[in-house]
Formats: sequence, C-alpha cells, structure tokens
Amino acid sequence: MTAESRLDDGVAQLSIALSAEQRERLLAFVELLLHWNRVTNLTAIREPVAVVERHLLDCLAVLPAVQGPRVLDLGSGGGLPGLVFAIMRSDWALSLLDSNGKKTRFLTQASISLALPNVTVVNARAESWQNGRDFDTVVSRAFTDVASFASMARVFTRAQGRIVAMTGKPTAHNVGDLVSECRVEAVREVSVPYVDAERHLVCLTPTEAESP
Repeated sequence: MTAESRLDDGVAQLSIALSAEQRERLLAFVELLLHWNRVTNLTAIREPVAVVERHLLDCLAVLPAVQGPRVLDLGSGGGLPGLVFAIMRSDWALSLLDSNGKKTRFLTQASISLALPNVTVVNARAESWQNGRDFDTVVSRAFTDVASFASMARVFTRAQGRIVAMTGKPTAHNVGDLVSECRVEAVREVSVPYVDAERHLVCLTPTEAESP
C-alpha cells in the first residue's frame, strides 16, 4: 500500500472528487510534513500512509462542515486542517495561526512550496492577536478541551459564523460548558476511512461575542 493508493481509496470512500492538481499538492504536503518533521516536532506519525490516514483523510472528512470564504485554523501546528483546506478550496482565504515560531516557519514554507496564495500565516498567541470578528469559520483540532477552544474562537467568529471543533469522544460535561458563550448546533460522529478511533465534530455559533 502506498500513500497515493491510500489517498485515492480514502477520497473515494468519502465521495470526494480530487483534481490532478489537488492530488499532487496533498501528496506533496505529506512529503513536506515528514521532511520537516525530522527537525521540527510537527506530528508523532512517521509513515506516509499513516499521515494520509490519520491526517489528510481526517481533515477531508470534516470539510463539508466548514463554511467559507474566510476560515481561521486556530493552533494550526503542522497545517492541519488549514493547509488541507487551502489545497481543496482555492476560493477560500485561510489564516493559519500558531504561537510556535518553528511551526509557523514550516507553514510559511509549505504555503510557498505548494503554491497556495490563499494562505496567511500568523505567528501569535490567540489571546493577544487583534483581528476582530472576521471569520466565517474558526476550526481547530489542537485544543485541550472544547470549552476553552470555543471561548477563544468566539471572538474571531462573525455573528452568523461557525466554530468547528474536531475532537475524539466529546463528553456531556465539556459540551455543556459552552452554553454561556456559544450555542451548540450539532455534535456528530465523523467516519474517517481506515481510522478506528472515534472522531466527532462539535459545531457551534457564538452568542454575544465581543471583539478581542
């Protein structure tokens, strides 16, 4: 099994049509991620096929829940899901925010190497970044709990926008904590090809959000 065949099989199961250019860029992203991972801690996964399964397909499976055209990946790390979304949606503007300088250097180089002019990389802490309520969707798969992420994301989400938390198995407790700041629109299980672990999306809208 190769990364190429695993990607082809996975997107077929997700009913996603890839152009030749998108396919080429996704596979190039896998190579870049693993190359930089030798010196920068971007992922614990070391094999190309596993990167396709655990990272690319995981991100592609939630793309339908994201609304553009302005999307913020909060705590982007290795560009997941931000760079994957940027490859798939050239008509969207993706902002990738991370406080780690080594990771944002990777994100900047990756966006150049992959020819993604729709990507803006921001090296800052979310708590101190002054950007206003500008985004149609704020998304993350790098957070300690859903409540903390939602509290942080709401100040960047426009009034009719969406907050999307990619998580494992959400509990009633951490979803219930969100009620004072956000309205939970949906908590749904996501099926990711070749991934046995539970994956869920928590989709929310901000309530009475204030600018940072």
